[in-house]
Amino acid sequence: MAKPSVSRDAFRGLFAFYAAKAHHDHTLSPKPGLLQLFGSSDHIPDGLLELWSSRTELIGPEAVGNIMSPLAHQILDGGAQYNHASDFLHRLLRELDRDVH
Repeated sequence: MAKPSVSRDAFRGLFAFYAAKAHHDHTLSPKPGLLQLFGSSDHIPDGLLELWSSRTELIGPEAVGNIMSPLAHQILDGGAQYNHASDFLHRLLRELDRDVH
């Protein structure tokens, strides 16, 4: 199996980044949803990471950021909650598919 171009650690870093930014901006005092996603991102299936990698390569980093940022902010402001990092990743993939088609 090929190694995904986006590593599990990089994906975990995404949740850590948003948590640190929110703390810096004083918009939260550790948000449980982000901490749960950070912890559960250790257990994202390899196949899902590979799918994520292939989709993001198709549309490029700027488009991915434009889709990902509002979804992450929904977590920060309490407008969305995910039980596992893979749930969030599935949502991102659905949004990326809409953008591609």
